[in-house]
Amino acid sequence: MLETLIQLGEPVEHRGILVCPLFPRRDPVASYLTLDEALAGGLAVREVDEAGSVPELVVENPLAERVLLYDGEELVGAKQNRILNVSVLVEARSTLRVPVSCVEQGRWRQESERFAAAPHISHAELRRRKAETLAAQPLARGLAQGEIWDAVREKAVRMSVHSATGASIDLYRRYERDLRALEDAFPAQRGQCGAVLGLGPELCLDLVSRPDAFCRLWPKLRAGYLLDALERLDGEPTPAAEVEAFLGELGGALRSRRPSVGLGEDVRLRGERVVGSGLELEGELIQLSAFRSNDAGRRAFGRIARPSARR
Repeated sequence: MLETLIQLGEPVEHRGILVCPLFPRRDPVASYLTLDEALAGGLAVREVDEAGSVPELVVENPLAERVLLYDGEELVGAKQNRILNVSVLVEARSTLRVPVSCVEQGRWRQESERFAAAPHISHAELRRRKAETLAAQPLARGLAQGEIWDAVREKAVRMSVHSATGASIDLYRRYERDLRALEDAFPAQRGQCGAVLGLGPELCLDLVSRPDAFCRLWPKLRAGYLLDALERLDGEPTPAAEVEAFLGELGGALRSRRPSVGLGEDVRLRGERVVGSGLELEGELIQLSAFRSNDAGRRAFGRIARPSARR
């Protein structure tokens, strides 16, 4: 399926970091704004009520356009910082509850009425672990919380970052100068709708249906990619053949669908070595995130049968 939707561009390699651009084979149909555009226009993200609820937030969209909330985008403020558990397409002029997870374990006090958008999307390792945990129950509230806290804490220890509240955003603040020193090597290309990150054996894919939306999301995705890359700088780069094999495995992965929190359907992918999640609307793939995985949802699904043994 993927080969009919996207084509792989020329890879860019710098200090052991491989980024391969993806380009669309079809013109996009659905129209939507990104979170940052929508917040500037009046969209509001708040706690569900005065008491708050860790695994849910309320999104109020007064705009005439739909809004895409990207899986792993970080929201800062209110009672504690959260990340989006899934990608959600919010209808115009609507209010919606969305599933989230906390990425600031040590704070539960009001700092602002509304959330702001962090300048990054969560790093690929954290999003992979979340995808593995939520493989069977992607919309279950609170299911991935322990895994996400572990991922934030373990990365902070490895990178020698102390945060008074255990906040994921403090990792990015501590290494801001290092991230900026790397980002110019990986600019967005004209017409690009996605990217594959390669860090040795680790692979991550992100794509959206609209190149204009990807251009706005890319600085945030790139920040998350580079935070992971800082732990592996100057290592052996991922062979280009591994990227092609990864795309092939994603194309052949098992798929499941269920109604999304907002518009469209939540899509899950799983294979022997891949796990992924995305969003479809009326047959159009709006968003996809996928990862090389040694787990691929086995905790939820059990062993995955090889293609020849599938019914």
